[in-house]
Amino acid sequence: MADRRRERRNPRRDDDREELDERVVDIKRVAKVISGGRRFAFRTVVIVGDNRGRVGVGVGKARGVPDSIRKGSERARRNMERVSLAGATIPHQIVGRHGGARVLLKPATPGTGVIAGGGVRAVLEAAGVRDILTKSQGSANLLNVTMATVQALQSLRSPHQVAAMRGVPAARLMPFGQGEDAGDGR
Repeated sequence: MADRRRERRNPRRDDDREELDERVVDIKRVAKVISGGRRFAFRTVVIVGDNRGRVGVGVGKARGVPDSIRKGSERARRNMERVSLAGATIPHQIVGRHGGARVLLKPATPGTGVIAGGGVRAVLEAAGVRDILTKSQGSANLLNVTMATVQALQSLRSPHQVAAMRGVPAARLMPFGQGEDAGDGR
């Protein structure tokens, strides 16, 4: 009976792993000072996303690189959250902050691509954003930059939420001609 349960669970877990986009952004060697010297370990930052609006960041630390990547991947899968997208871009401009890092995200017209570097690019591509302009300001620490990007994405509001708050049609708030009044030149 236990064998049947394992057989049922494993295919679903394999399917989940296949469809998730996993990227290792940063691997750093860190040291802990102990009596008799230093003990070295590796810290990895892993991004996991489904390319359809869900993304997570995980940090893993272990004595070996493969173990730290595995731990980071597991934590990223647990921390996955949904982000608001408007087609292939984001609904509005936003600034994310974490530690000393600031990341500016601006929606872009279709066909622009992902104009970003390093950790910001990895997070946005894993989330499924295809057209966006970004600027990383402040700290260049990859962990803080990726966390600031995720914080910005989680703070986004969908055009429907903003429209309900303002009492206007959602089509008016869609970026770059995705709404109903795209042809009148506004």
